[in-house]
Amino acid sequence: MTKKIVITGIGASTPIGGTARESWEALLAGESGARSLEHDWVQELQLPVTFAAEAKVRPDSVLDRPVAKRLDPSSQLALVAAKEAFADAGSPEIDPERLGVDFSTGIGGLWTLLDAWDTLRERGPRRVLPMTVPMLMPNAPSAAISMHFEARAYARTVAAACASSTEALVNAYEHLQAGLADVVLAGGSESAIHPLTLAAFSSMQALSRRNDDPATASRPYDVSRDGFVMGEGAAVLVVETEEHALARGAKIYAELAGGGVTADSYHITAPEPEGLGASRAVHMALEAAGATPDEVTHINAHATSTPVGDVAEVRALERVFGERVREIPVSATKAAHGHLLGGTGALEAIFTALAVQERQAPPTINVTEQDPDAPLRISNAPMPLGDEPQLAVSNSFGFGGHNAVIAIRSV
Repeated sequence: MTKKIVITGIGASTPIGGTARESWEALLAGESGARSLEHDWVQELQLPVTFAAEAKVRPDSVLDRPVAKRLDPSSQLALVAAKEAFADAGSPEIDPERLGVDFSTGIGGLWTLLDAWDTLRERGPRRVLPMTVPMLMPNAPSAAISMHFEARAYARTVAAACASSTEALVNAYEHLQAGLADVVLAGGSESAIHPLTLAAFSSMQALSRRNDDPATASRPYDVSRDGFVMGEGAAVLVVETEEHALARGAKIYAELAGGGVTADSYHITAPEPEGLGASRAVHMALEAAGATPDEVTHINAHATSTPVGDVAEVRALERVFGERVREIPVSATKAAHGHLLGGTGALEAIFTALAVQERQAPPTINVTEQDPDAPLRISNAPMPLGDEPQLAVSNSFGFGGHNAVIAIRSV
């Protein structure tokens, strides 16, 4: 028998807010987290892109210093978001062997790895920190969360580029259905705003170069879009069976109704242009939710603001929803918070849950002339969703042809 899985806690540290609720309010207000970078290395290395969307609140200012020192920034952000989410869920009392962690990252402890390399070259092997490997490994955020909350059911890590944390949520859904845990901390984190990644993404012409106006650089579906904006942060959702949530009197934001994961097997960076794999993931999520495309009332699009990627996603949505895709309120929230890579799907899942709960789709900022090849219903202001039951899908697609989609239903 299929179990009903619900979202009972949310936590986030993002470019537009230090908490999930602050981030949501900033999103509704149309704020942007993209800013010029104030680091010496920007000018020293003559980077072609001089802005990004850094976390608004530095995680080492929130965590105790001894804890922060032993964690890469990606793990710091993960722990900050997890602590908020667990507290928001009412700090459930649970057998540690029934508490699981499904986490993710796209790149992992990049700052730790590259700082250690600099130390080795400049100061020799004896000065490389003994905690370097435990700090840089991709499973470090999952391990940090597991150890902090004594989650012993399991602590798993997904690395599927920009689809990572949505895939982690699909895994959490499936693990709860399988009875591997009663409560799961699920999400993702990323802290990869580094000169190397900025240079590399810029070299492949994936980043916007609007250095003179960072706040308007991410422009999903706009005819003048020229690439995404690097972001950093973390987002965590507490998900559990409805039976467990009701038994402990938990508040419920929304239902995590289903998920789907597919692969394009097409190109290492470019999406399959007709949206075949992406549309299949949407269908799988709706099938798991016991729903049809006609029931969907809101879409949180991946929409990174790249010329090719945005249109490929539109093709996928047209495959699923047909002409009706022009009527469904669509939000492309990366325009505000940037692209958090492995952390972005979980953040957008939080925004999607709040959208169906509060009956309003968040705005898509910076669209001044909508691309005729992307005939979607978007708005630079929040859009009301109505009083009827809501069903939304949230899409995430990543380099390597990874597609992950979740369905979220109002309760």
